[in-house]
Amino acid sequence: MSTGNEIERARSESENEPQIFSALLSPHRSLNRTGFLAVMLFLSVVSFVTGLAFLMMGAWPVFGFFGLDVLVIWWAFKVNFRSARATEEIVVTPSELRVRRVSHRGQVSEWVFNPLWVRLDQEVDEDYGIEHLYLISRGRQLQIAGFLGPEEKARFYKALVDALSAARRGPTYNPVA
Repeated sequence: MSTGNEIERARSESENEPQIFSALLSPHRSLNRTGFLAVMLFLSVVSFVTGLAFLMMGAWPVFGFFGLDVLVIWWAFKVNFRSARATEEIVVTPSELRVRRVSHRGQVSEWVFNPLWVRLDQEVDEDYGIEHLYLISRGRQLQIAGFLGPEEKARFYKALVDALSAARRGPTYNPVA
């Protein structure tokens, strides 16, 4: 009967290994909290002033719709900020390639591959560039780096290929250390 300690023991042994490659990926958001407040303040003022103009002309229902528009835009920004909490961590050591994904809700998914058997594949569009990156091992395919743009994916692809090559070469002997 297994107590589950084998997994913890394997994890603690792999933590002692040197990391060849480590990347923490997260969605890019160009608008910070201060920018969000400024945009919402601007939209609220413009909607209120425009709504008042319609209210004075006798079209009072329009005033409520301007308020509803601001509420919908606020909700869309909140959903966008919530989805920015997602992360993806990729770590390569001489004995494993670990992908740890945390969703915007905090759900954690983790995959472990042997770097000797994993292959990195890409889906390329002629005009756009790299659209998708995949880790393939033993019939399993895992899409990675979905947050990145085409140029970032190309740089990430090269760095990960170099790290997998270093893992396949094995540890180097350093008599000085």
